[in-house]
Amino acid sequence: MPTSSTFLDTLLHLMRDLRRSYDARASAVGLTLSRARALTMLSRMDGATQADLAAALEIEAPTLKRQIDALEHAGFVERRPAADDGRKNALFLTDRGRDSAVVDFTRRMRAELVAGIPAEDLAVAQSVLDRIAANIARLDRE
Repeated sequence: MPTSSTFLDTLLHLMRDLRRSYDARASAVGLTLSRARALTMLSRMDGATQADLAAALEIEAPTLKRQIDALEHAGFVERRPAADDGRKNALFLTDRGRDSAVVDFTRRMRAELVAGIPAEDLAVAQSVLDRIAANIARLDRE
């Protein structure tokens, strides 16, 4: 039976391995991990405002603005006035952004990482990770 220390060490090791793998593929198409993450999230929220995308990514709006500026400059994203409020920008993937190897990689990676794991086991793992996240939030409030 793994100890809590072993479990957390394994989790940290997996996070490092996942980031290293993701970084290698993201850089191959000219992106950083954070920009690739924003691009991937936007692929699920095309037309979102910067504020909505920042909230979904759980990052500060100024941080996202710099990422979006770079993504726009590289031709992955375009800003358009939001339909409901012309003072805000809505973000849309360009053809380059939609065809991005990073978006495809992320979709494949998510599926491949859990391949062969029964749904019941994934549900238990998700429950454990949710509990750890709740414990972190509780510790941060103390």
